[in-house]
Amino acid sequence: MTKKNSKTEAKVEHAKGKVKETTGRAVGDERLEAEGRVDQAKSDARMAKEKAKDTFKH
Repeated sequence: MTKKNSKTEAKVEHAKGKVKETTGRAVGDERLEAEGRVDQAKSDARMAKEKAKDTFKH
């Protein structure tokens, strides 16, 4: 997996999480809303890892 793909995957995961959270909030499904927040947190961690890698490579 290339660096660019990891960043892209993290952004896609963040977007999916946002959709889940918004949908959960709209329909009153707390579990779906929480899953969305978890997905966003995972993608934020992945993005931070990729940024750290970039920092140390340059």
